[in-house]
Amino acid sequence: MRYEIFLLVLLGMLTAFGPFVTDMYLPALPSMTSYFDTSVSMVQLGLTFSMVGLALGQLLIGPISDKFGRRRPLLASMVLFIVSTVACIFSPNVVFFTAMRFLQGIAGAGGIVISRSAATDEFAGRELMKMLAVIGAINGIAPIAAPVIGGVMLSVTDWRGIFFILLLLGILLLVGSAMFKESLPESRRSVGSVLHVFGSFGTVARNRRFLYYVLQQGFAQFILFANIASSPFIIQQHYGFSPLVFSVCFGVNAIAIGVASALSVKFRRPEDAVATSCVGMLVMSVVIAAVLMLDGSFWAYEISLFVLMFMMGLTFTASTSLALNSERERAGAASAMLGAICFLAGGIVSPLVGVGNILYSTGIIFIVGAALSSLFAHKARRA
Repeated sequence: MRYEIFLLVLLGMLTAFGPFVTDMYLPALPSMTSYFDTSVSMVQLGLTFSMVGLALGQLLIGPISDKFGRRRPLLASMVLFIVSTVACIFSPNVVFFTAMRFLQGIAGAGGIVISRSAATDEFAGRELMKMLAVIGAINGIAPIAAPVIGGVMLSVTDWRGIFFILLLLGILLLVGSAMFKESLPESRRSVGSVLHVFGSFGTVARNRRFLYYVLQQGFAQFILFANIASSPFIIQQHYGFSPLVFSVCFGVNAIAIGVASALSVKFRRPEDAVATSCVGMLVMSVVIAAVLMLDGSFWAYEISLFVLMFMMGLTFTASTSLALNSERERAGAASAMLGAICFLAGGIVSPLVGVGNILYSTGIIFIVGAALSSLFAHKARRA
C-alpha cells in the first residue's frame, strides 16, 4: 500500500513536469530579452522549442520504453533534464539557451509518457481510471498553475532563480525515479529491433477507437490552450483587471479542471463522462463566444469560463483511460502518440488566438474545438 501511494505521488509529479518546464518561466520573458539583449521573438523560441521537444520526446521515449522497460528511460530522462537545466542557467546567449530548452523538453517528455505507461502497466479498468483521474487532474491544472507560480517567484528572484527551482525539482524526481520499481516485465516487452519497435506507431494509428479518442482529447486541448493564450489579454487588457486578479481567476479555473477530472470516475462508464463533457463544452463554448462578441460583463465571461473548464476537465481522465485501455500491449507508443498530439494541438492553437480581434478568435476556437471533440467522441463510440 505504501508503494502504491509513492507511485501515485511520483506519477503525479512526472505528469506536472512537462507543463512546468514549458510554462513556469513565462512571466520572466520580458526580463530575459534584456538579459540576453535580444528580441521578444527570439526569447519566445525557447518556449516553442521546449514544446517541440515535449512532442518529439514522447514519440521517441514511448516506444523505447516498450522495448527496454520504463525505469531506465525514466532515469536517463531525469539525468538529461538536470544537465540541460544547469546549461540553461549558465547560457551565454539566447541561441544556446534555446537549444538547451529543446533538450529540456525531450527530458520532460520522458516523465509524461512513462507516467501514463506505468499506470497502464500496473492497473486496468476502473483502477486505471482512478489513477488516471489523478494524472488527468494534474495534467489539467499544471499548465495553468505553472505561470502563476512563476509569477509569484519572480517577485523574489529572477529567471535563473525559476530555473534553479526546476533544477531542484529534477533532482527530487531523479531520486524518486531511482526508487521506482520496473512496471513492465521482460515477458511483456516489445520484441525485434528498435526500428521495428518504432513501427508500432503504425499499428497503434490503425486502431480507430484509440485514434478517435486521442483526437477527441486533442481538440478538447484546443480549448485549454486557447484559454491559456487568450485569458491574460482578455482579463487584463479588455476588462482592465490587475495581474493579481488574473492570477486568482487562473487558479480558480484550474480548480474547476482538477475537480472535474476527479469526479469523472463517478460516472458509471467512462463513455458517459466523455459524452457529458462534449455536450457541456459545446454549449458553454457558444455561450462564451456570445459573451465575448457582444461585449458581455466580466462576471458573465468568468462564470461561463469556469463551467467550460469544468466540462473540459471531465474528458481528460475518461478519454485517456478509454484510449490506453484499447492499446494495452503497446502502452508506451500509445501514450506517446496521445501526448504528442495534445502538445501539438497546443502549439497550433496558441498563436491563432492573436489573429484579428482576440475576443472573436477565442470564441471561434472554443466552438471549433468543442465541435470537433464531440464529433470524434461520437466516432469513437461507434468504432
